[in-house]
Amino acid sequence: MVSEMETRVAELAEQGLDGEIAAAARLLADEPSLQETLDRIAQLAVAMVDGCDSAGISMVVRGGRIETPAHSDDVAVRGDELQYALDEGPCLDAIRETEVVYTADLALDERWPRWSHAVLGELGVRSMLCIQLYTTDAKHGALNLYAQQPNAFPADIIPLATTFAAVAAAALDAARTEDQLQTAVHTRTLIGQAQGIIMERYRVSPAQAFAVLSRVSQDSNVRLQEVARQIVTTRRVPGAAPQN
Repeated sequence: MVSEMETRVAELAEQGLDGEIAAAARLLADEPSLQETLDRIAQLAVAMVDGCDSAGISMVVRGGRIETPAHSDDVAVRGDELQYALDEGPCLDAIRETEVVYTADLALDERWPRWSHAVLGELGVRSMLCIQLYTTDAKHGALNLYAQQPNAFPADIIPLATTFAAVAAAALDAARTEDQLQTAVHTRTLIGQAQGIIMERYRVSPAQAFAVLSRVSQDSNVRLQEVARQIVTTRRVPGAAPQN
C-alpha cells in the first residue's frame, strides 16, 4: 500500500536526501520479482517526489518499441500512450536525447504541440519531469512524473528525483538478473524432468534422451523448453507413436 510506503520513507526522510534514498533502496530490494519492482518504483515516485501526482515507467523493448510496464494510475499510462502514438513528448526526449526533461507549464510549452494539447484537454496535466533510466546498453527507458499543477517540480526537487531514478535503474537491473536466473533454473529442471521421462520410457542414456529432445525441437520448430514442458505435462514425446 502507498500509505505504508509513505510511512517507511518518512522514517528516514528527516535525515534528508540520503535517508529518503536509503529507504527507497531498501523497499526496492525487498521486491521479489521484476514486475513488482517496476510497480513499486512507480508508487514510490509519487510518495517521495513532492508535486508528483502520477508516475509511469517507459521502457524500450524488443524491436525498439516503447511500452509502459508500470504506472501509478490511469493518468500516467494514458499520458505515456499518447506520447508513443504521437511520437512526441518529454518521456521520448528523455529516452532518446536528454537525461532530464522538465516542463513547468504545458499550456505555454511549444516543444510538443500535439501531445501537450491532448494531455491538457484529456488529462489536465500541466507540468512534467522525465528522467532517463539506464538499465543496460540494450534496455533503457524513462521515469515519467506527471503533475496537475503548473510549476509543480521546483529546482530543489531535481536532485532527489534524479538520484531516485539512478537507484531505480540499479534495482531494475538486479531484479531482471534474478528473474533470468530463476527462469534458467526452471528451464533446466523442466528439461531434466523430460529427459528422465524419455530415459525411463525408451531405456536410453541421458545423452540420448537429450538428443531426442533436441531433434523433436528442431523438427517441429518449437523451443526446447516448450517441448520439455509438453513431455512433462502429457508424459509422451510429441510425434512419437503411442506405446501399448
